[in-house]
Amino acid sequence: MRYRVTLIEGDGIGPEVTAATCRILAAAGAPIDWEPAPAGGLAMEQYGVPMPDVTLQSIRRNRLGLKGPLMTPKGGGFRSANVALRQELDLYVGLRPVRALPNVPGAWPGLDLVLFRENTEDLYAGIEHEVTPGTVVSIKTSTRAAGERIASWAYEYMRYRGRRRIHCCHKAAVNPLADGAFLTAFREVGAAYPFIEQLDLGVDSLSLMLPLDPSKFDVLLLQNLYGDILSDLCAGLAGGLGVVPGANIGSRAAVFEAVHGTAPDIAGQGKANPLALLLSANMLLEHVGEWKIATRIERAVWRVLADGDHLTGDLGGTAGTEEFTTAVIDALGESS
Repeated sequence: MRYRVTLIEGDGIGPEVTAATCRILAAAGAPIDWEPAPAGGLAMEQYGVPMPDVTLQSIRRNRLGLKGPLMTPKGGGFRSANVALRQELDLYVGLRPVRALPNVPGAWPGLDLVLFRENTEDLYAGIEHEVTPGTVVSIKTSTRAAGERIASWAYEYMRYRGRRRIHCCHKAAVNPLADGAFLTAFREVGAAYPFIEQLDLGVDSLSLMLPLDPSKFDVLLLQNLYGDILSDLCAGLAGGLGVVPGANIGSRAAVFEAVHGTAPDIAGQGKANPLALLLSANMLLEHVGEWKIATRIERAVWRVLADGDHLTGDLGGTAGTEEFTTAVIDALGESS
């Protein structure tokens, strides 16, 4: 079986890391046919918006997407292309697995946790207005249905992945209705999973405890804003945004993405590290059940990182995008 996947190259270093990722997947025998689609800067030039309908329709049709980093135009009232993508396609699950990789500077030894972020509500609903001159009200939305479906997704993920402890992180003491509803949904859905340890924790306490000892945590479940902030903190524990994958998943589509920025200062220089997008593409392979290919790629990446001779500059090495990519492809051949 082959899979048709919408490919969004992205801006800045996006085309470089995307091309490297596609080369590695092809070398591993991934049965993927790519369908390029515009977004970000390219889409602004062609369609006047950063996330055009033609791209959304492509993802709706293919049900799968791989996305490089995107820029959002400054000013002009444009909504973030990433936020638009999640809301228009109802990609309510923000999935961020965070692991320590070999030879990655700053990574917490043995780090292995998964963060789930509810992607569609909270302040990201974009409901705000100026009630009087100089006074703006932003509305935080929280529905029972959204809390239940993200909790269900997290519990099912844990059941199939062998995860056994989850913390629902909130600020119910300050927002007893909005955060309280999210916490209630977590507990009620959790009643069907008595074999999973279920805990809750204030998001401020989590912010203190994570940098001190992340090994105390297995799976984290958070609302949109908290999840956005804490997922970057977790990435820092792994060595930075350039080494962690990400996914946005809904009932009818899934988009896998690099969560780092466009790095315009090194764009086009062959210095970019494709690791984050490559690991995200590996999540795509797992999502469709291509576990053998995903495992081969993961082992090849681990071998290159552990060897240490072909690390990119952000990992303390001198290799460029091409050298790192070739090393992973060579490692694939050794493991076949």
